[in-house]
Amino acid sequence: MTERTALTCRPLRLAAAAAMMALAAGCATVPGEQRDPRDPWEPYNRSMTKFNDAVDDAVLKPVATAYRDVLPQPVRTGVSNFFGNLSDAWSFVNNVLQGKPEGSLHSFWRVVINSTVGLGGVLDPATEMRLERRREDFGQTLGRWGVPPGPYFVIPLLGPSTVRDTAALPVDIYGNPLGQMHDVAWRNSLAALQVVNTRATVLNAIDLLDAAALDPYTFTRDAYLQKRLNDVYDGNPPVDEERYDLDEADPAAQPPAGATPGAAPAKRPNRRSPRRVQPAPTSEAPSQTPVAEAAVGEPVATAAQDAGTTVAAPSAAEATAPMVTAVAPAPAEPIH
Repeated sequence: MTERTALTCRPLRLAAAAAMMALAAGCATVPGEQRDPRDPWEPYNRSMTKFNDAVDDAVLKPVATAYRDVLPQPVRTGVSNFFGNLSDAWSFVNNVLQGKPEGSLHSFWRVVINSTVGLGGVLDPATEMRLERRREDFGQTLGRWGVPPGPYFVIPLLGPSTVRDTAALPVDIYGNPLGQMHDVAWRNSLAALQVVNTRATVLNAIDLLDAAALDPYTFTRDAYLQKRLNDVYDGNPPVDEERYDLDEADPAAQPPAGATPGAAPAKRPNRRSPRRVQPAPTSEAPSQTPVAEAAVGEPVATAAQDAGTTVAAPSAAEATAPMVTAVAPAPAEPIH
């Protein structure tokens, strides 16, 4: 092996060794109660994310920073418009496959107008004509027809994805007009330019994410899954109606034995004690003669002061009327 060949193979060996170390580190276990059910392969995904971040910091980020600093903003905008026009052609195909006539018409006329009036897509007059860009890919098409996203999965060097989007990736690469170029040198050069331009547009966003997020991996995963859900349902994802505030083991949440599911619960009998009737307030001063109060229907024996008479309890009708307290007259003094 010549010295030149050895120097060429050395970076490849280092990259392969780093990837193997990331895979080996992914074998570490994470407690089940701390693992998101959408991310069952979290140990591997975290390790692959660290590997991708290391490659990005070493290669892609410096190149994208130099690209942003050297080229002026109008040139970079023209590059973004050019690749966006190519993606509109593939979006038109996926809009048709998803049965979206409005999105299909928007994507079709965007390609026609930007490819002609827009000088091959460098300019974007279609946006000025209020023709919105409806980005669609084959992963969204599969989701439109009921294919579940599957677990979260980080692709080496490409970043966040899901099992469904990873399976659709070869179709997206083949369906993009850039993948139809037969000149390998031009195709690879344009693909590299697209990657660098895309990375340059998100330099500030990723720097802000790394500085603000407590856990950039969790934030990126949740943001990606939420975005893909909105993409599949065009911004109107279904509402999860599952109740999380009821305990499954709570007997109060379970219907009684023999009850029909969905039936209204039976009313409980009223077991309140008999109501005690209070006398109506009067403006007169209260009498100093003690008078016993009793519930309706209970016999009461009251002794009038210095009188040996027995008073029966009032009836139910009489009990509702205001009670008047009578004071027994004092006996007359005997005349000698």
